[in-house]
Amino acid sequence: MNTAFALAGWDDPTARTVAVGLAALGAVAGVLGTFAVVRRQSLIGDAISHAALPGIALAYLFGGRSPAVLVVGAMAAGWLAMNAVGGIVRRSRIPFDTALAGALAVFFGFGLLLMTYMQDRAARPPANDLERALPALARSPGLDRYLFGEAAFLRDDQLNAIFLLGGGAVLLAALFWKEFKLLSFDKDFAASLGFPTRALDLLLTTLIVAAVVVGLQAVGVVLMSALLVAPPVAARMWTDRLGRVAALAAVFGATAGVFGEWLSRELGEPRRAVPTGPTVVIVATALVAVSLAIAPWVRSRVSRTAAESG
Repeated sequence: MNTAFALAGWDDPTARTVAVGLAALGAVAGVLGTFAVVRRQSLIGDAISHAALPGIALAYLFGGRSPAVLVVGAMAAGWLAMNAVGGIVRRSRIPFDTALAGALAVFFGFGLLLMTYMQDRAARPPANDLERALPALARSPGLDRYLFGEAAFLRDDQLNAIFLLGGGAVLLAALFWKEFKLLSFDKDFAASLGFPTRALDLLLTTLIVAAVVVGLQAVGVVLMSALLVAPPVAARMWTDRLGRVAALAAVFGATAGVFGEWLSRELGEPRRAVPTGPTVVIVATALVAVSLAIAPWVRSRVSRTAAESG
């Protein structure tokens, strides 16, 4: 095992932390992204990741420093955006995708406005105690990481946040598996059986929000939606059963995280680094392409063999 770690470059504790963190993030995104894909709400990850930006900026503005505080701010903003979308859809004739696009634009625009305000104030002489605190906030590299991602610099506290928040989200998804499955495929039938569909929908949305915001610092706002969608899409090519899709999506997501981290180091040079987050997303996209190319052929061969043997 130690030899394998050394050959992959994971004898370095920093590289090992990044690989483990990205594997866990990919697995969490794969499991919870399965529900977004089967519900035909694949853009929900894009909307949540963009809508989380003002929550992160406000957490910084009011003194938040730790990843836990920033994740809470991101979750609050993402959760608020998704509930606003749900309320608009229920109370108007606006379709879900239109409301989602509107929430994405409004929340992301507000987040960029807050960031611009902080950076602008940092360039001026401070006029009061609040403005004296702003330069350090605006110059901090932590806020920009949530826009573009900085997976190569994952720390142990961020790894703990991924395991605690992401693992808790997956555990809740497993506990409510039957309810979420029925909600995803036939919401009206679930309501007729007496299931609290609105509460279940809110819980599932909250879990997806958690899966998205926990990975923002690793792969960034722009790329997190791809990591939420690509593993389930690849897994869907291999099987029709929801449980198998979720399990396979977790494997594909973890594979994209580990192999993407290794590939970014192998392709990098001492003076030119290859960004880890985009490399992970490229690997996940490659898994989708491979699955689209060979999964139908493999499934047809398996079905033909089973029919002949039967």
